[in-house]
Amino acid sequence: MKERIAIIDGVRAPFGKAGGILSGFGADDLGAVVVKELLARAELSGEEVDELIFGNVAQPVDAANVARVIALKAGLPKQMPSYTVQRNCASGMESITTAANKIQAGEIGLAICGGTESMSNIPFLYRREMVGIFTQLFRARSLMQKLKALLAFRPRFLAPIVGVQQGLTDPVCGMNMGMTAELLVRDFHITREEQDAFALESHRKACRASENGVFEQETVPLPVYPEYRNVHYKDEGPRGDQSLEALAKLRPYFDRETGTVTVGNACPITDGAVAVLVASESRARELGLNPLGYLRDYCYAGLEGERMGLGPAYASAKLFKKTGMRLRDFDLVELNEAFAAQVIANERAFSSRAFAREYLGRDEALGELDRERLNVNGGSIALGHPVGATGARLVLTLLKELKRRGREKGLATLCVGGGQGAALALEVA
Repeated sequence: MKERIAIIDGVRAPFGKAGGILSGFGADDLGAVVVKELLARAELSGEEVDELIFGNVAQPVDAANVARVIALKAGLPKQMPSYTVQRNCASGMESITTAANKIQAGEIGLAICGGTESMSNIPFLYRREMVGIFTQLFRARSLMQKLKALLAFRPRFLAPIVGVQQGLTDPVCGMNMGMTAELLVRDFHITREEQDAFALESHRKACRASENGVFEQETVPLPVYPEYRNVHYKDEGPRGDQSLEALAKLRPYFDRETGTVTVGNACPITDGAVAVLVASESRARELGLNPLGYLRDYCYAGLEGERMGLGPAYASAKLFKKTGMRLRDFDLVELNEAFAAQVIANERAFSSRAFAREYLGRDEALGELDRERLNVNGGSIALGHPVGATGARLVLTLLKELKRRGREKGLATLCVGGGQGAALALEVA
């Protein structure tokens, strides 16, 4: 990159399970809260920001271009442009890399980036037959026309289509995300016991980090729905009482006959928002801002939708080729935990020379993903995965942990529904 891209600071909401502590907040409200808090912590005014770019997947119907709604609700100047980006699970990362591109092009110097998702408020949809009846009723000009439309009604037309379920299903390969994880289970011979053990460790790490105050540095307290009298400080997902025995009792959720993926070894459906300040190094210096870290480079990659979980391997391979870096150059790795099976599959893909040769066009394996350096504060299995926000959380969590440990380089990577992967090289120096 011509000039280093600085990540000045960031803040996020405590993540909440769908239908839980954050269900009373829309995606726009969650985004506005974290944006206001971010500016307050950085001691910046809205006039000093050139643009707001936010990731979001579900695109709320009552807040078209949710980034613009967030900007205005956060009190940013109406003259400041703002827009929404969508790359499924990588939307939060897309906001950061889009800002980086515009900074490199000299179009902007300082942007608010991030992502937001209220999966609680993804709507239920009417079936096509019911929509047809409503349409006829709206167009009817006589009583007879209205009666004709009503007589076509059947109770089954009211069976809802669950929006979140539709959104988590790939329309091309026809598989929901859980079934893509089951495919990786078979491809990489992953056992149920391995998945449950990984999930348990995610909860233990997250609980330990929470107890040690690690997440307090990156979260803003939020009032609890519906009375908003109490304030919630912590992520709702991590369970201190989680155990292998409890996980073993859960039935497979996506393939009930022969499957191994359960709600316990997969990430929960989650609400949350993250905001980060992204600037050119020179603009940061001009404003007297001390960066948390820097975006060194990034890559996105595509692959089969049915094996979307392997996106980190594909994107990291491109990143390593582009930068000349190797896995062992990174002190810490944040790899999103959509499913325990998906992370384990990536561990095996990263370390496999045969996989590298057949699928990545490399002679050598990517390297060993050391669990002592992987998701050291837990991951999405415990914390949750608000799809539009997670990419930005990985960046924020990773940079803050590198800073805490006095380490330099980190890799943030995730899989993307529809068959993509993202990988960002970050540094603190």
